[in-house]
Amino acid sequence: MSWWILPTTADIGLRAFSDDAAGAMREAALGMQNIQMITGAANSDSPRTESTWMIHTATEDYGRVLVRWLEEVLYRAQAEGEWLCEAVIEILDGRIDVVASWVDADLVQRELEIKAVTMHEVALVEVGPGEVIEGVDSDIPSFEGPGWMAQVVFDV
Repeated sequence: MSWWILPTTADIGLRAFSDDAAGAMREAALGMQNIQMITGAANSDSPRTESTWMIHTATEDYGRVLVRWLEEVLYRAQAEGEWLCEAVIEILDGRIDVVASWVDADLVQRELEIKAVTMHEVALVEVGPGEVIEGVDSDIPSFEGPGWMAQVVFDV
């Protein structure tokens, strides 16, 4: 696991780390999906489908790219019935290409509904060699670069 629940006062958030921006986005999405599931529930036995998702994003602001990606994952689960299980992400100019592995969302037992992805405290940032992102309390460890950090808060 490369993501951790971020303590907030009213909503729920997460922080994720990876070697690159696409990996941090992947970890954030998988963390978001996991937060919604009933503790201990797994969808590993469900039949998976693989498809390509293309998400248009007209900005170079990585925080907004992260939000747009997570909004797509929520939309796919809620409106299209596609619960993301794994993703290979490529960030291109003006879009995100994803090879997504998903299961029927009706087969996933959930205990929490995420209503929206917020811009509050959102970040998708590169962490330089030797640079340290301090941990949060005892919940989230510190992270030393090189790598990428994703952070987001969800409205529940």
